[in-house]
Amino acid sequence: MSEKKKRPVPVPTVTTGPFWDGIKAGKLLLQYDPEVDAWQFYPRPGSLKTGKRNLEWREAAGTGAVYSFTETYVPTAGFEDRTPYLLAMIDLDEGVRILGNLFDVTAADVFIGMPVKIAFEKISEDAEYFCFEPA
Repeated sequence: MSEKKKRPVPVPTVTTGPFWDGIKAGKLLLQYDPEVDAWQFYPRPGSLKTGKRNLEWREAAGTGAVYSFTETYVPTAGFEDRTPYLLAMIDLDEGVRILGNLFDVTAADVFIGMPVKIAFEKISEDAEYFCFEPA
């Protein structure tokens, strides 16, 4: 009999470490380029706008709106107990898009433009992950 696979846990890198440290602390930290007043996601070593390595980590509001979503019935390994589940692309108020699970709502009740806020779930003894719920 095969052993059930566990949900993957993020493995921070030098570039992504501050993001995951923020999630563990219950905060959504995004990179910000103060020279051009621009936020960016996903974490990168340099600014998307200027190419400079002048990025700061700033706490985002964690609010936004659903840009797109899907209801998933065939799970990836480690997510078998969660099907069906909702994945959504979220337009954050800071102007970047981020993909995350939607909790506390059914697919029938989700709509494009629906206001959402960040939430957090413990996925292992040492790891937290972000998700979104209706605002």
